[in-house]
Amino acid sequence: MSLVDDTAVFGPADEDGAVRLVLQVNGERRSLRARPQHTLLQVLRDQLKLAGVREACGVGMCGACAILLDGQPVSSCLLLAPLAVGKSIVTIEGVGDPDGGLDLVQQAYLDHTAFQCSFCTPGFILATRALLAENPDPTLEDVREYLAGNLCRCGSYVKIEAAVLDAAERLAAARTA
Repeated sequence: MSLVDDTAVFGPADEDGAVRLVLQVNGERRSLRARPQHTLLQVLRDQLKLAGVREACGVGMCGACAILLDGQPVSSCLLLAPLAVGKSIVTIEGVGDPDGGLDLVQQAYLDHTAFQCSFCTPGFILATRALLAENPDPTLEDVREYLAGNLCRCGSYVKIEAAVLDAAERLAAARTA
């Protein structure tokens, strides 16, 4: 099927131009209607009410709207929602224990107070999870390079870097335990 043939991929548009989308969000199948030009950010925040996905720059430069798409960090403000069909989407709401407990990365951020206003924190945590999945033993330079697409307006970079390196150590310890 081609993305050019919207009816084959997404079904017919309604009178408002919206199409049916089925998205896999935080391990849950979610069916909704959206216009083909709506971004994933718009759908996640406005329709699915996932407030951890933040809108800031609107041009994919800050990381506030970051989600994991098939395990890779993606700026949801740049991705059209229909292009996420058939992919696994993880937002900060999908991280951690279903009972509300924190995962190792979240706990490391908390222990290092790697935040001030917390606006950027969800994007940083998701990017950290992706980094550690790709490189479980990063150097400080690796951390800085990988997280370069995330901006912290409060300047908590030193604490964020410490949290990421600590999370890597915690994950290594958990693997050997």
